[in-house]
Amino acid sequence: MSRLPGDPGVLGKLAFAVGFRLPEANRDWVLHELTDAGWRIRVILRHLTVMIPVCVLLALLPGPPWLKIMVPALALAGSLFTVAAYADDIRAARLRQHKLPVPDDPDLGRPTH
Repeated sequence: MSRLPGDPGVLGKLAFAVGFRLPEANRDWVLHELTDAGWRIRVILRHLTVMIPVCVLLALLPGPPWLKIMVPALALAGSLFTVAAYADDIRAARLRQHKLPVPDDPDLGRPTH
């Protein structure tokens, strides 16, 4: 896959996944990430890049083996559900964060926040 104009590189993508605002030079890449086909999957994948290390740390806490499995699984399942349910609002917030226009999606049945 070819790189898009304004592709921030690995560190920039990690910073974007954590929630930092990228510079103006990355504006085209941010617009693509949040509006082109497959944006919902990319929102979830960015969330996974943040949550997987957190779940690994939770699994390293002391306790019985079943607890070392269930606590990270609960954290991951709960956060994935939340991100999937609020993906439209997350996208709108990230677009506003980068001073980009928020698309009006009539399928939502309500305005994007």
